[in-house]
Amino acid sequence: MKQKVFPGEAYPLGATWYGKGVNFAVFAENADGMDLCLFDSLDSKVEDERIPIQEVSHHVWHAYVPGMKPGQLYGYRAHGPFDPLNGLRHNPNKLLIDPYAKAISSPVVWNNALFGYIMGHPDEDLSFSDVDSAPFAPRSVVIDPRFDWKGDKKPKIPYHKTIIYETHIKGFTQTHPDIPEELRGTYAGIAHPVSIQYLKSLGITAVELMPVHHFIVDKILKDKGLDNYWGYNTIGYFAPDIRYSTRGTMGGQVYEFKTMVRELHKANIEVILDVVYNHTAEGNHLGPTLCFRGLDNSSYYRLTENRRYYMDYTGTGNTLNARMPAVLRLIMDSLRYWILDMHVDGFRFDLAATLARELHEVDRLSAFFDVIHQDPVISQVKLIAEPWDIGEGGYQVGKFPLGWAEWNGKYRDCIRDYWRGADSMLAEFAERFTGSSDLYKADYRRPTASINFVTAHDGFTLHDLVSYNEKHNEANGENNSDGETHNRSWNCGAEGNTDDPEIINLRNKQKRNFLTTLLLSQGVPMLVSGDEIGKTQRGNNNAYCQDNEISWLDWTSADKDLLAFTQKLIQFRRKHPNFRRRLWFRGMPIKGAGVEDIAWFLPEGLEMSEENWSHDFAKSLAIFLNGEGIRTVGPKGERTVDHSFYLMFNGHYEGLDFKLPSRKYGGRWKKVIDTHENLFTDDGQIYKHDESIHVQSRSVVLLMNPRINPHARKNR
Repeated sequence: MKQKVFPGEAYPLGATWYGKGVNFAVFAENADGMDLCLFDSLDSKVEDERIPIQEVSHHVWHAYVPGMKPGQLYGYRAHGPFDPLNGLRHNPNKLLIDPYAKAISSPVVWNNALFGYIMGHPDEDLSFSDVDSAPFAPRSVVIDPRFDWKGDKKPKIPYHKTIIYETHIKGFTQTHPDIPEELRGTYAGIAHPVSIQYLKSLGITAVELMPVHHFIVDKILKDKGLDNYWGYNTIGYFAPDIRYSTRGTMGGQVYEFKTMVRELHKANIEVILDVVYNHTAEGNHLGPTLCFRGLDNSSYYRLTENRRYYMDYTGTGNTLNARMPAVLRLIMDSLRYWILDMHVDGFRFDLAATLARELHEVDRLSAFFDVIHQDPVISQVKLIAEPWDIGEGGYQVGKFPLGWAEWNGKYRDCIRDYWRGADSMLAEFAERFTGSSDLYKADYRRPTASINFVTAHDGFTLHDLVSYNEKHNEANGENNSDGETHNRSWNCGAEGNTDDPEIINLRNKQKRNFLTTLLLSQGVPMLVSGDEIGKTQRGNNNAYCQDNEISWLDWTSADKDLLAFTQKLIQFRRKHPNFRRRLWFRGMPIKGAGVEDIAWFLPEGLEMSEENWSHDFAKSLAIFLNGEGIRTVGPKGERTVDHSFYLMFNGHYEGLDFKLPSRKYGGRWKKVIDTHENLFTDDGQIYKHDESIHVQSRSVVLLMNPRINPHARKNR
C-alpha cells in the first residue's frame, strides 16, 4: 500500500520516530533529486516502495511518513550529476545508508554492484554502473529511542583518578569459559556479571572500547579470507555495530549497547569510545558507493586539485572534510548523540591530527577545536587525541589545546628504550615519569594531559614486547611488510617461545618493570586488555585483520601471577595520591618541611647534578617523592598528604648498590615493591637512612616511609 507522505522537517537529520510517524532528513547539497526507499524485510532484494522526496530546505531533503514505526528498514537513492573529474559521483542505482542512521541492519555483502562504476572497465571510476546495489547493501533502521536507564548516573571520575583499560568488545569475552557462549563477543558479554567483576577486581576506572561504530570489512580482506577485526573503517557514526549484538537486526543493538553502558556505570566504570571521524569505509576513487560518496562526494570528502582523487592523510584512501559545515555538524551531532542518548563518558579520536587540518598544515585553532571547545555537552566529557596522522607535519604530540588529553607516544618510546637498554638520556626518562612537563606545561595543561602507555592495540602486546626483536606478521598476507619495523622491543635472548628458565624469568621481570613504571608515573595510565594476563599475538604487531585466537584473550592460559601483581599495582596507585598528582612538581622545598616535593639521586645517594642528566649510558637513578608536597586540596578544601616514597630504577644488566639519602628525607624506609623478587608487600624489610640496598639488574625497588604526618588531614 502506498504510504502517505507529508513535507516533514529538515531537523533533526536522520530518521526520527515521533510516536505516530517518522521524519526523514538527509543532507545532499549537490543532489537534484532524492528517493526514500522502504523495505518490508531483510529478504527484500529491492525496495517495496520508493518515495521521491519533494521538500528541500538548506540542502536537506526531508519528508514525514505518518503511521511508520520503529523497525522500518530504509535507504536513499540520490539523483544528480555523475562527473568524477569534478568530484561528483551521484548514481541512483546505488542504495545509500543514511549518514545519521541509529542502527544498520547487517554487514555489507560484497558484490561488484556496490561500486558506482563498472568494475574492470578500462576507464575505471570514470565509467557508470547501472546495476542495482540494493540486494547487497545494508539497510538503515528506524529505532525506538526509549530505554529505562534506571536512574543511571555517569561516574564522572576525574582524570587524576582515571586508569584506562583499552579493550575490544569481541576479543575480551570471545573465549571466556564463564560467560555463556551465546553472549561471548557481544555488548551483552561485556555487561555480564563475570566481565564486570573482573574489571572491578582489576581496579581500572574506564574501558576504552575499540571502534563500535558500524564498520565495513574491506573487500580485499574478505577476498583473502581475513577480516577487519579492529574496526577502524566506519560507515555509520551513530550506529553501534550489529556484529557485537545478540538482539537481532531491527535496532536491538542500540538497546543492548545502552544496557552495557548502564551496567558498567553501576560498577563505577566509565565508557570511552575509540572513534574514527578522520575517514570512512568508502576508500579512494576506486572504492564502493555506500553512503557519503553517493549523497554528496565533494561535500563530505577532501579532494585534491584534480577532483577525481581524494586527499589521504590516513592511509585508508580518503579523508573526511571537517572544514565543511555539514561534515562538522555530522561529527558534532554524532558525539552529542553518544553522550546524551547512549550515556558514554568520553572519546579517543583516531588520527586526530587529521581533524585539525585546515588546508594541509595541522592547525591547533581549526574549526573542529573551536566548535568542541564551545559545545556545552561535548566539552564536558573526556576528550583524548591520538595526536598524529600519516601526512606531512602530522606528528603533533603535546600540541593539542586545553581540555584535551593525548596518547603520549614519546612516553611509550622513552620507557621502552630505557628498559631494553638503548642509549637514552635520564633527563627524558625523568620528564616522562613526572608527566611530560616539556610537552604540556607551557600551554597551562596539567600532567593529566598525558595518557601514558607502553603498549596499545597497534603494535606488540606486553608479552611480545619482551619476547620478539622482529615483527612476525606473515598471517596478514602481506609478506611481513605491514606493521611497524622499529618496535623498540627486546626478546631477552631468544626470539619467541623458549624453554630457557633464565630468559623466561627475565621476561617476566621486564613485564613487571614496564607495569610498575607505567602505574607509578604521573599522568593517566592506559593498560591494554590482556597485558595483565600475558597475552601474546605470536609476534604479530599489526593484528588488525586477525579476528581469531591471535587477537582474542586466551583466558585458559592466563598468567595468574602477573594478574595478581597488576591488581596490586593498580590498587596501590589508587590508594596513594603521591603517584597521581594534578599539578606539576616544583622541585622546591616545602614550607615547614625544608625538603623538596621531588628530588633525584644517584645510586651513591648524592643528588643528581646537571651533568648527570646528559649521560646516555646512565641507566640508574633514584627518585624521592615527598608525601607532604602534594599541592592540591580535596573537594572540601582539605589538605592532601601521603607517605613519602623512594624509587630506585636500575636499568643496568648488573646489580647495583643504592645508598639511601640523608635523614632529612626520611629516617626509616620499608620495602613495598621489588620487581626482581616479584615482591609486593605491606610488611617488607625496614632500612635506615644512609643504609645501602642492593638492587638487582633490570629492576625497580620502591620504598615507603612508614611515617605520615599525624597532624595533616588526609585526602586520598
